[in-house]
Amino acid sequence: MITNSRFKPIWYLRNPHLQTLFANLVHPTFPDVSYETIDLPDGDSLDLAWGSARGDSAVLVLHGLEGSLRSAYAKRILNALNAQGIPGIFMFFRGCNGRPNKLAQSYHSGKTDDLRFVLQHLRSRGIQRIALLGYSLGGNVTLKYLGESGSSSIVCAAVAVSVPMVLADCARRMDQGFSRVYQWALLNRLKSKIIQKQALLQSQGFSTDIDHIDNFESFDDKFTAPSHGFESAQDYYDKCSSRQFLQSIRTPTLILHSVDDPFMTSNVIPHNDELSDHVTLELSTHGGHVGFLSGDSLIPKPWLDQRILQFVQPFLSSV
Repeated sequence: MITNSRFKPIWYLRNPHLQTLFANLVHPTFPDVSYETIDLPDGDSLDLAWGSARGDSAVLVLHGLEGSLRSAYAKRILNALNAQGIPGIFMFFRGCNGRPNKLAQSYHSGKTDDLRFVLQHLRSRGIQRIALLGYSLGGNVTLKYLGESGSSSIVCAAVAVSVPMVLADCARRMDQGFSRVYQWALLNRLKSKIIQKQALLQSQGFSTDIDHIDNFESFDDKFTAPSHGFESAQDYYDKCSSRQFLQSIRTPTLILHSVDDPFMTSNVIPHNDELSDHVTLELSTHGGHVGFLSGDSLIPKPWLDQRILQFVQPFLSSV
């Protein structure tokens, strides 16, 4: 089902770039968390950050490309969960907690095996009801996992925000106009990780030449695809874009998406017949990329957090 969002942008942040940038420039206080490192079956590891609340239900949060708990949206939602007494757990993708991971492979938009392992780990820790929340790349991982799992998913509900549901289209969009600024910033972070892992990558036969990498497609073609077993960037995009998995989702799922998202075009938005009966796509005219700042005065309010909590809370409290 596709519905119209009730989100209204604050009057001076109707521009998609202002929504996107302002939401990431204004940082809340760092949330109260404790850290856990878990070992993965292939010998690598990743980190979890546990919020202050504890219980038998929780929200598992997945960040976007090169995100971390230092990202403004991550701080906001962990603070909101802590304030409501809802257990929140933030999953760092491999290599995203300030140090390189141990293997040549790291993470990508369709890597769901690490998520599956973490979900089972949370179950072993006594958490019976898990709501999944993914932002951007993490949203794509969320939707792909749900579609792959179908009725066997152990997630009780999910929210996906600003998802690049057609990866090839998003890669092309990020190489146009002002969106190249976002691409430049993210590529610099990705390139720095290649330099940090240069010896490891070279020892396993992977190139570490970053001189001619100037957009996401060239990065994915040279690094993401070969290090994760894909034939090319296009093969990676074709197999991992989440739009093709939406019809198979059997978990109550809310997708929050803005038509003016500068990380993508309206071509990524699925049609109603591509959504399963368990999926609601909530579209807004404005909002940017993981922006959604509202308000009726000079001080913007983070609308996203309240909408996310409004959706997931009934599922976490059910027996």
